[in-house]
Amino acid sequence: MLVRQLNNKLRIISRASEETSYKKLKLAGADNVILPDKIGGQHMASLIVSPDLLEFWDNLSYGDSKSVNLEQVSFEQLFDHGKSCTILELDLRQRTGCTIIGFKSPDGEYIVNPNPKTELKPNSKIIVIGNSEQIKTLQDTYSIQHE
Repeated sequence: MLVRQLNNKLRIISRASEETSYKKLKLAGADNVILPDKIGGQHMASLIVSPDLLEFWDNLSYGDSKSVNLEQVSFEQLFDHGKSCTILELDLRQRTGCTIIGFKSPDGEYIVNPNPKTELKPNSKIIVIGNSEQIKTLQDTYSIQHE
């Protein structure tokens, strides 16, 4: 019996060593399939093509306590009402220091660097970037709890 049949809400992440396994794992019910060798190869190639960009990101990601974090925040975590508002009206950068770099609409469309007029609605999500202090301010300001 497949795990998905036991719990259809379970998030399944799988690792594959070969690209031919990707489709098989997706058919078996995996939500995401990670190919570490492919990711590592892409990272190494990027170091050749854009060394400063990757070095900058690596320093941010693996640096000190002020390292950069990405955070996914749902509409429901931000608001306890069903009223929509725009990214501009949310004014997250001013309130927390975090920057919104992505948006996921209720129907699953992803938008990189969304327009300030983009409307936050129930079942939508934003992706924010900030240092650990800014993310903490975000969590405190909106009472966001993580397990």
